[in-house]
Amino acid sequence: MRRVVVTGRGVVSPIGSGLPAFSRGLREARPGGDEIRSFDARAFPTRIAAEVTDLELASLALADPALRRDRKSCFGLVAAREALAEAFGPERPIRAYPSERFGVMVAAGLEVFHLEDLTPHLRGGRVQGPSLSAALHAAPPRAFLQIPAHLAALHAAREAGATGALSVNLSACAAGTQAIGEAFRAIREGALDAALTGGYDSMVNPLGLGGFSLLEALSRANELRGAASRPFDRRRDGFVLGEGAGMLVLEELDAARARGAPVIAEVLGYASTLDAYRVTDPAPDQAGAIAAMRAALGDARVQPEEVGYVNAHGTATRKNDPAETAAIHAVFGAAAARLPISSTKSQIGHLIGAAGAVELLATVFALEASLLPATINLDEPDPECDLDYVPNRPRPAEVAIAISNSFGFGGQNATIVVGRPRA
Repeated sequence: MRRVVVTGRGVVSPIGSGLPAFSRGLREARPGGDEIRSFDARAFPTRIAAEVTDLELASLALADPALRRDRKSCFGLVAAREALAEAFGPERPIRAYPSERFGVMVAAGLEVFHLEDLTPHLRGGRVQGPSLSAALHAAPPRAFLQIPAHLAALHAAREAGATGALSVNLSACAAGTQAIGEAFRAIREGALDAALTGGYDSMVNPLGLGGFSLLEALSRANELRGAASRPFDRRRDGFVLGEGAGMLVLEELDAARARGAPVIAEVLGYASTLDAYRVTDPAPDQAGAIAAMRAALGDARVQPEEVGYVNAHGTATRKNDPAETAAIHAVFGAAAARLPISSTKSQIGHLIGAAGAVELLATVFALEASLLPATINLDEPDPECDLDYVPNRPRPAEVAIAISNSFGFGGQNATIVVGRPRA
């Protein structure tokens, strides 16, 4: 069976854009949440988010006007360029592989509209009229309001010269992990030799914030700002919405070594399951999450006791955190008590379609740097969440194998297993 490795990484995140800045953010346990700056959120019960503040989108070399209007697509292309540069250097188009053997498999946000033409209907962050729905219906029905979900992927593929399989996953919170898992499988099974994969999303806008507010999924601890995202803490009251992108280049191991590519980590296994229960709640018995972790470990031929770190989904919602804790207990048994677990959502917020991709990059960071990212803001442990969540400070640790979990809306569950490069 062909082996698959990570040779390139790119990231845009609320704690730093570009791999060096992101890595510093993890080392410093930097909080990414703050008052929303990109629009006036005073009308909403939640007025905080984890925004990208260190990337000037207006300065990017973007030829397509639609791309310039769509924040998440800009993030995706920036991260893709960084990942391609680490893996292949400046050469464009890339000639390391026949173009048809190089694919693009990504996750993107669900939103397909940009909001600039709604500004006459919104004033001071407040809807003018009976509802936001009314404002949307009053907006001019122009086709250019719609942004294709695969826009950034198309541009990245054109720049790279990749003409192999293109796919875009839209399964919300689990989408990034699923996209990477499918790219891994395509290379392992011989359908591709290399792939650009990951996710990009931004729902930090009136529609995104309003929708999650209606679901009562967001933290309303506005006064806490960067301390509002509190996974596994007794006082947690919901997640903090984030934005960004994470992209990786995956290649078949022998081909990557033959061309002298940097082999950063190895993807060992992947699995995805579905609860088929409710849209917003995890299944009460955690069957889907348990099955995803067990199947991913089986796919990787890894025993539970061999895993040295878990990057948890860890949303800081009342239901997710104890459910994930119970699932980890079920999968790892007695080893769960000794297993370090952390939620990087405490720092970067919940990036929705990009969450799994950026969190996998944090997991690869843990392997490469021998430093486990912290779960910040964990000051009052919840008795239902009784594992080692690496509270508040990163922890030095030599880890050979780690997993990253994504358990999303609709009961989507995905787990990916990664390890340090092996002989």
